[in-house]
Amino acid sequence: MRTKSQYPINLKIILICFFFIFLVFLILRSSFSSPQHNTSLKSASRPVNSTKNSYDSTDCSTVSLTPTCNKIPPSLAHALVHYATLNITPQQTFKEISVSLRVLDKKSPCNFLVFGLGHDSLMWTALNHGGRTVFLEEDKSWIEQIKKKFPTLESYHVTYDTLVTQADELMEIGMREECKVVQDPRFSKCKLALKGLPSEMYDIDWDLIMVDAPTGYFDGAPGRMNAIYTAGLMARNREEGETDVFVHDVDRVVEDKFSKSFLCEGYLQEQEGRIRHFTIPSHRTRLGRPFCP
Repeated sequence: MRTKSQYPINLKIILICFFFIFLVFLILRSSFSSPQHNTSLKSASRPVNSTKNSYDSTDCSTVSLTPTCNKIPPSLAHALVHYATLNITPQQTFKEISVSLRVLDKKSPCNFLVFGLGHDSLMWTALNHGGRTVFLEEDKSWIEQIKKKFPTLESYHVTYDTLVTQADELMEIGMREECKVVQDPRFSKCKLALKGLPSEMYDIDWDLIMVDAPTGYFDGAPGRMNAIYTAGLMARNREEGETDVFVHDVDRVVEDKFSKSFLCEGYLQEQEGRIRHFTIPSHRTRLGRPFCP
């Protein structure tokens, strides 16, 4: 999720243009859509604060016949300024980001869970404006650093007790029968299931899950074995509907093998560069559905 390489000039221009295009889209959609558009989330989502004043309102109108206008949503405004002045590039490329953007365009505002907190976190929050975007991060000091700069981002610390060198052993464990049982990860007997997340994370039906952490590029890193398996289990265990799951860095062995095995090639929708997109349906609405199609 983090990198210290410098922005190429053309990529920086593309990202700025990208956000301005998205801004225009938001304004046009709000102008032509019904005022009764329902933006409520599932009951587990954070409630919306109904109090507002003249400075916080996203609408403006006058007594005259001038058209109603809309202010830029704060999350989008902050993202525009942040990325226009940032000297560090997000890890995902423009084409890779576009894969998730197409899904967010259809589903937002929604519940979006991201494994990893990085330089692209403000962008994901802005693209899911009005929804709930939560970040799970392994590095406590990094969380504190980001919170000081962007206190509105919702993030939680997660501890991993695995190593990349254990990937082959964990793959064998994942093939056992107890790991094919669809249930709440907290109660799973599978060693791959993450049980130490904040309790609320298990109670929400996530519409999108992005696995871009924890660290996995050297042998002593925790690796993404548990994160990938748990994302797939959460998707299958939702009450109804389907979850779009994205895994980044699939050019690496762990991300490649674990995403194919536990998110299933039969659920694979698209791969662009180093990112894969899977759409996993609820397994609770159809008894007897196999773990992989």
